Amino acid sequence: MADVTATPVLAEDALLGLLLPFWQLVIGAFVLVVLVLSIGRLARRGPSRMTTALLVTAAAIAGLATIGVLLQG
Repeated sequence: MADVTATPVLAEDALLGLLLPFWQLVIGAFVLVVLVLSIGRLARRGPSRMTTALLVTAAAIAGLATIGVLLQG
């Protein structure tokens, strides 16, 4: 008798493969909307807040890039 539970479910994997780009698109669109709204709010608050926000963002990007490089090796 063959063990039925040992075989992979290929239909489930195929469905997930088709849906994955859709969910990435939804998440990307949501992030883009929030980013545009936050930039608008920062622009209304003035240049000093914009400078602080840019410095914090640059530090976050540099930190994430450094962590990525360290964990990759």
